[in-house]
Amino acid sequence: MQHPIGLAAKHPTLATALFVIVAHLLAWTGSPALANDAAEKPKLTARPTTSLNPNLTLTSLDEKSAFERSQAAVGNDLGDFVMLNRDGKPIELRQYRGKPLLVNFVYTACFQVCPTTTRNLQKAVVETVNVMGAERFNIVTIGFNQPFDSPQAMKDFSNRYGLDLPNWEFLSPATALVPEVTKHFGFSFVATPAGFDHLNQITMVDAEGRIVRQVYGEKFSAEDLAEPLKLLITGSAIPIEVSTVKELMERVRILCSVYDPATGRYRTNYSIYFMMAGFATFLIFLIYLSLNMWKNRRRESPPGN
Repeated sequence: MQHPIGLAAKHPTLATALFVIVAHLLAWTGSPALANDAAEKPKLTARPTTSLNPNLTLTSLDEKSAFERSQAAVGNDLGDFVMLNRDGKPIELRQYRGKPLLVNFVYTACFQVCPTTTRNLQKAVVETVNVMGAERFNIVTIGFNQPFDSPQAMKDFSNRYGLDLPNWEFLSPATALVPEVTKHFGFSFVATPAGFDHLNQITMVDAEGRIVRQVYGEKFSAEDLAEPLKLLITGSAIPIEVSTVKELMERVRILCSVYDPATGRYRTNYSIYFMMAGFATFLIFLIYLSLNMWKNRRRESPPGN
């Protein structure tokens, strides 16, 4: 029986179909060989869809300025902000001095990137917790979409996504405090009629309460987060960031939900799911076509080939 690769070589149509399948699979999984750079390196900010209302004029973050504000926060102290925890009790940020601290910002109605990023944060540090102990550092997640990110909403968010490390707290600032808190940590966001533009960052704070690094992206490697965190825990200096501004900016993940300013809540941008379903259907059709052509060729091949 002839090998499928040899068969494909003799039949360009089948070879083309197989190549298209492989190319799409590699692109879908982020293969550096064939994936588009834009898919591998998302843009700095969210760009809300206007598909529901093409006449909308959207306000958006200036990518360069937002990144510069984020980097300018490095060196700031932790600040003396007071926020409410999930039980509605006031928490002073300065109480976290003395141990390394990781800080990120979310909005609780998010169902895509915010939960994914926060779960990936947990995965990135769980080994550090197991090896060095949860008592050696802390994590704080702050809800920036006030008044909707209430203590109860933050509690529901942490429970819904299994964010249960013992050294992790979820905080709600007062609505009037949000601009000052986000500016202090270098976190930028803009609410528009169709969505939120915002950075996706983890802020690393040392035991002295000083911001020492901003980590960007949806997924975090050991080199990105765990290794610098271990250095902070042991009191060692973190190496100077060697990535270029462009490289750092390209690692920031975007959002794809639609914001309703009247309710302060977010709903699915269903066009994304339609595109995913269309791609899956196309892929299944190509696989079916290729298998069918291969089977027909086997039937037509004379014995002994």
